[in-house]
Amino acid sequence: MDIIKELPEIFEEFAEQKKQSFLEVKKCKDRHIPVIGAYCSYFPRELATAMGAVPVGLCSSSEETVKIAESVLPKNVCPLIKSSYGFAISDRCPYFHFSDLVVGETTCDGKKKMYEMMAEFKDVFIMELPNIQSRKGLNLWREEIIRLKDYLEEKFQVVITEEDIKRAIRLENRRRKALKRLYEVMKLEPTPVMGMELLNVLYGSKYRLDTERIPEDLDHLTDQILEEYRINPNRKSRPRILVTGCPIGGDSNKVVRAVEDNGGVVVAFENCTGAKVIDKLVDEDNPDVYEAIARKYFYIGCAIMTPNDNRIELLGRMIDEFHVDGVVEMILSGCHSVHMESISVRNFVNEEKHIPYIDVVTDYSPGDVGQLNTRMSAFIEMLEAR
Repeated sequence: MDIIKELPEIFEEFAEQKKQSFLEVKKCKDRHIPVIGAYCSYFPRELATAMGAVPVGLCSSSEETVKIAESVLPKNVCPLIKSSYGFAISDRCPYFHFSDLVVGETTCDGKKKMYEMMAEFKDVFIMELPNIQSRKGLNLWREEIIRLKDYLEEKFQVVITEEDIKRAIRLENRRRKALKRLYEVMKLEPTPVMGMELLNVLYGSKYRLDTERIPEDLDHLTDQILEEYRINPNRKSRPRILVTGCPIGGDSNKVVRAVEDNGGVVVAFENCTGAKVIDKLVDEDNPDVYEAIARKYFYIGCAIMTPNDNRIELLGRMIDEFHVDGVVEMILSGCHSVHMESISVRNFVNEEKHIPYIDVVTDYSPGDVGQLNTRMSAFIEMLEAR
């Protein structure tokens, strides 16, 4: 008989999922199941799933390995790159250790060079991602997806059929639908859970290796949240915050904690950890499976794209649907694309949506927690006074 767990226990399990799956990834290796690691949201998971491999996110958001990386990399490089490379060279990430292949992409210049250096001690496949969202760019990205498929077939001595890919598309779409249904509970006023609890699930789900069970488990969690909310809807209303910017999770969660420790609630995450990669599905009716996958990933609204109208469209829709009172943009120091694009994001939020915006330039260290609390306290007070 299944044991019914309380919501706090479930949220804690997802928060610890990264550690819990360390043993699971080793079991995959013991059963000779290929493990394919990636850092970026542009990684087409469907190809790994189609060949029976386990796609897994690699460690990349901890202060723990930044100093290790700085023994090799320049100190002014983005902390996400330093953390990722530090985990790799110190062999402190079991997912990286057990990965048979790392799939990279030509997003920012720093990551391109990081992949080049990783290739000296790990099998790395780099996909050429066009940075201009045009028909020509989409066609090139489609060809890159086919090139990755061909490489996987050669490296692992498998055949990936279009039927395999269609099956994988349906499975990954079910996972996205379940995640989207979960984060959309935050449209309720007041919110049924805190943003930190939601983020623990969104971030932790990246490390769930049992792909086929994820949608069912997430749906059960969503049902439980909604049922408890129905029984006890009397919760305190707080200023509603949308977090955007660089990928959030791990040690950058301090930004979310600063918002919620000072009276706000994060109702939406536009970052890669949240809606950016879940919002759109792969078109299951498109007879060209490679174009279908290419379209889904190519039009992700990342700051490395130009123009990046898709990000603005998603931001505007989320501000309206989640009844957002203010926007907080988390910018990792050295991330020039997001920092430059924050100008247009600020203008859009202030001038078209007519709500307050604040940016936070930070890294993974705890050194600015006091300053974060001071700034978020003032920001929340301003929202409450509106």
